Amino acid sequence: MDYIIRNEEEKDFRKTEELTRKAFWNVNVPGANEHYMVHTMRSNPDFIKELDFVIEKDEKLIANIMYSKAKLIDDNGNEKQICSFGPLCVSPEYQRKGYGKILIEHSFHKAIELGYDTVVIFGHPSNYTARGFVSCKKFNICLSKENIFPTAMLVKELKKGALDGRMYHYVESSTCNIDDAKAEEFDKTFQPMKKEILPEQEQFWIYSTLE
Repeated sequence: MDYIIRNEEEKDFRKTEELTRKAFWNVNVPGANEHYMVHTMRSNPDFIKELDFVIEKDEKLIANIMYSKAKLIDDNGNEKQICSFGPLCVSPEYQRKGYGKILIEHSFHKAIELGYDTVVIFGHPSNYTARGFVSCKKFNICLSKENIFPTAMLVKELKKGALDGRMYHYVESSTCNIDDAKAEEFDKTFQPMKKEILPEQEQFWIYSTLE
């Protein structure tokens, strides 16, 4: 292999944030806030440090994946602990070369070792169905207390039969709660990049809308 997969280290933090910013810039919204999410996630109690991986190639970081704890709650109030990844990013010049797939598969093996059997994410279905993700509706998993099944909410059983068909409400980690004003201030500490409105952003809004 001409690359290394390893856990992120403190010396990587700013590089990972810069990588995430470039990878997500103008993808889902004009600009990006995923790099701020990365910045705040590391100090959140839901952050799973053991599942924070980077790929190093040509003496630089080219990809990163980060996981948080999440949970499913059935109609009787029983909780099931699961995990969720995101952001997952690959440097633009290395995209469409399989590095995202490599990180996902590597992290799945490690998640299983840690005892996790289910992953729920928000993402473009076209990017994740090849990795075994399916619509949340197929596993009766909806958004907490809203009974809504967004197209972008995807589910993967790491262990076959982990989900038994009962109705679950998904409760995401507080790592996903981003203060837009603080994110905007944080973004000012990076080199300026132009924000643009692109058709793909509307597509993702349609996939993820709760209405």
